[in-house]
Amino acid sequence: MIPELGFFALLIATFCALLLALVPQLGIVLRKPYMVGTAWNLSYLFGIFTSIALCCLAYAFAVDDFSVQYVAQHSNSQLPIFFKVSATWGGHEGSMLFWLFALAIWLMLFAFSSRHKDPIISARALSVLGLICLGFCLFILLLSNPFERSFPQAFEGRDLNPMLQDVGLIFHPPLLYLGYVGFAVNFAITISVLVSGHLDAALARMMRPWVLVSWLFLTLGIVLGSWWAYYELGWGGWWFWDPVENASLMPWLLGLALLHSLAITEQRGIFSYWTILFSLLAFSFSLLGTFIVRSGVLTSVHAFAVDADRGIALLLLFFLLTVGALTLFALNVNLPQRVVRFRLVSKENAFLLLNILLTVATFSVFLGTFYPLVFTALQWGSISVGAPYFNMIFMPLLLMTMLAMIVVLSLHWKRMNTVRFVQRLLLLCPALVIAYGLIDYYVDHQEARYFNLIAYTLLSVAIWLLLATLWSPWRKMTLKQLAMVIAHLGVAVTAIGAIMSSYYSSEMGVRLAPQQSQQLGDYQFHYRGFQNVLGPNYTSEKAHFVVTKQGQPYAEIYPERRYYDVRTMNMSEVGIDWGWFGDLYIVMGDKLGQGEFTFRLQYKPFVRWLWLGGLLMALGALLAVFALRRKPDSTTPEIGNVMSHHTRD
Repeated sequence: MIPELGFFALLIATFCALLLALVPQLGIVLRKPYMVGTAWNLSYLFGIFTSIALCCLAYAFAVDDFSVQYVAQHSNSQLPIFFKVSATWGGHEGSMLFWLFALAIWLMLFAFSSRHKDPIISARALSVLGLICLGFCLFILLLSNPFERSFPQAFEGRDLNPMLQDVGLIFHPPLLYLGYVGFAVNFAITISVLVSGHLDAALARMMRPWVLVSWLFLTLGIVLGSWWAYYELGWGGWWFWDPVENASLMPWLLGLALLHSLAITEQRGIFSYWTILFSLLAFSFSLLGTFIVRSGVLTSVHAFAVDADRGIALLLLFFLLTVGALTLFALNVNLPQRVVRFRLVSKENAFLLLNILLTVATFSVFLGTFYPLVFTALQWGSISVGAPYFNMIFMPLLLMTMLAMIVVLSLHWKRMNTVRFVQRLLLLCPALVIAYGLIDYYVDHQEARYFNLIAYTLLSVAIWLLLATLWSPWRKMTLKQLAMVIAHLGVAVTAIGAIMSSYYSSEMGVRLAPQQSQQLGDYQFHYRGFQNVLGPNYTSEKAHFVVTKQGQPYAEIYPERRYYDVRTMNMSEVGIDWGWFGDLYIVMGDKLGQGEFTFRLQYKPFVRWLWLGGLLMALGALLAVFALRRKPDSTTPEIGNVMSHHTRD
């Protein structure tokens, strides 16, 4: 009964989305204020019924209702309750419903916050969001129904994929979805702006909080996903340039460009075309990411579906929204522009350079992700594009971006502060010394390693950016300036972590029997043995390592090899001793004899700085949201009065 209630709630939500897409637009055309006003109530109704549908599906998981086909495919009675609930979005159908739920949340929040805004711009935006909701409702109902029953009922479920039985699953996908879907709000506002024919500072200010919050969630989702891949997949890395990882990176880069473009549009009244184009593309690439994950066109450990019909439907939805939006943009290229004068070395040109760098980075990721697909589709053979391509592209882009960030700290609108620039330029000297000291300390001198000039250059510039950002007048900062400084610190910290962990990690594969040892750098790994452990839905062999450094006890680490009975899968649970300046990392491999296993021992210097920097960037975005808060208008504009001033309805 509960699954049928969820399906019925989804049907009502679809009807609400249809009305939301049509009625307010008709009201604007016919100049009927009461029809325009329905946009807000319909938005709330859609959110309520979508939430009911998701809760019904989560309830089916919680009570082990294996008569629901989706529940039987992704759960098991022995699964812990928190994994049962998170399995709601652990497969294709449930993840699409959660995607729709996230869209409903953003829709209701925008409806609530837009009560005191221009009602025509807001109603148009709500109507566009309703159209997007309608498209995904139809997709779920026709091709991805999570409430479908199976007869006869399964007595037991197939269990959740063991790779997803982790706390990362509970938070990582929802954060990513909230980030992806959040760009839909800005997309809808931009469509409304294009129809109205103007983009002024007030509208840019209206758009900016939504971009900030969306980018904040997407940043947290990417950081958590990177952390999950590091400790769960067992390969010891934090970014694989996987197609699904790239799918989240592209809207993140465009969202970052949009944030800076909106700032200059609001402050100086220029770069309107950049702002509109980034706004449209950020959500379009979010849809593209949805297509990549759920169509099966690209192979990935993160991908959900391999159904061709679903892939075609998602591609059609992406095509209609993207081409329609870009066509509307092309037909409105004569937006009014302010004439602003500024010098060659100024904050305006720095923002322009950043836009160009982020655009090149996004295009490079897009090309590297889809070129193999096009190559195969044209029957030219098969080709793979991996880390060497992306590293070759991103290293110079990262270097130029960090240098530009250092320079921009000394820039003002129209001009440069020469004194501040010279002060920060002098910080290069200590940065060079610190970089050399870190490399000299963390390089394993027992191995024949050469001095890597690329790594030294990147690390020096990253430390220079860190010092230059810290060299700021903290006491005189406004909240907005503090947000910018913290976000830039996050970039520097992340860059240091990425460079150190990528270039100066130590690794070796060994086979050890109980009471045997192995040296890795300054660390001695002593294998004491293993024990069998019984988990809630698995059995495991758990090894015990005692690590010493220069003869002194340092850490105890417990890697595991788990066997999941229902899925008949083996999984390695990594043993990690973490520290702010480096991780010891042990992966337990195949069993070779009585207590003898293969192990991979690794040392990862500064790897935690990657995620610390990501959290600092997210914190900067959060502080920027608080800095943008404005006192709401004391009265709500009358729809009828505002409609008389809009001449391009």
